[in-house]
Amino acid sequence: MEKNSFEHIPVMLEEVLAGLCIKEDGIYVDATVGGAGHSFEIAGRLGKGQLICLDRDSEAIAAATKRLSVYKDRCRIIKSNYENIESVLTGEGIKKVSGILADLGVSSHQLDTVERGFSYSADAPLDMRMDTDDTETAADIINGYPERELVRILRDYGEERFAQNIARNIVKRREEKRIETTFELNDIINASIPMKYREKGSHPSKRTFQAIRIELNRELEVLEGTLGKMIELLEPGGRLCIITFHSLEDRIVKTVFNKAQNPCICPPNFPKCVCGRVSQGTHISRKAILPTEEEIARNKRSKSAKLRIFEKAK
Repeated sequence: MEKNSFEHIPVMLEEVLAGLCIKEDGIYVDATVGGAGHSFEIAGRLGKGQLICLDRDSEAIAAATKRLSVYKDRCRIIKSNYENIESVLTGEGIKKVSGILADLGVSSHQLDTVERGFSYSADAPLDMRMDTDDTETAADIINGYPERELVRILRDYGEERFAQNIARNIVKRREEKRIETTFELNDIINASIPMKYREKGSHPSKRTFQAIRIELNRELEVLEGTLGKMIELLEPGGRLCIITFHSLEDRIVKTVFNKAQNPCICPPNFPKCVCGRVSQGTHISRKAILPTEEEIARNKRSKSAKLRIFEKAK
């Protein structure tokens, strides 16, 4: 594999393929195509069907185009944030689809490409943009947000116990000079977390980097605002598969899926439903599906993955 090439190890591949219940004449969407690991296998199972591949990362689009060239007769690859899925499908003349997959989080390629600034393990510019056409970077958040806003995102998106300390020290440091690199931010975080409170086996910067990345790329906002649209776009019996990599994402998916299954808002003591809200389908993975020990041994980045599946009412 070429250095910095897109990683093609798809997480929970067999579970996703089974979850989508692929029909050879169906229409499917890979909302976060990345290196096209999942898409390659989905496309290979289609006959007269169609696969729409979306990604906001230009490098992912280039990698997917190359990877899926053998299936170009059935694949349409479009650079777009998946929050635009409805308008993209409308533009393609598609009203309903048989299945949708969204593999969330940062790709191995993004983490391993040092200059993208996603990793706290290498010194690089504070970038973290999933779409490099965007103008705002992680450095703009670090150097521009008021202290109270930094505290908010570190607490809410990173679940960082020392959010106040880190935010205060960021503001102090940037008064001296602009904070430009990942290692400069690491130094501030290291000075903000007492040694006795550091989690064993976990990098002290992990939560802060996650929080900044989520804020910059609007990850939770996009997820929460788009899941309902995805369910609506499914044909009867269609499947929606979502792979998450941290509890904040999984909590949103679980909540939306459960509410779509049971949208009733009547008080529990009512003898029957009078609100008129109808179930959209079934959250068929009531407990999140986890990778096997064998998969984790092959691909350590799959360890935190969780898969949830929703089936549209028939």
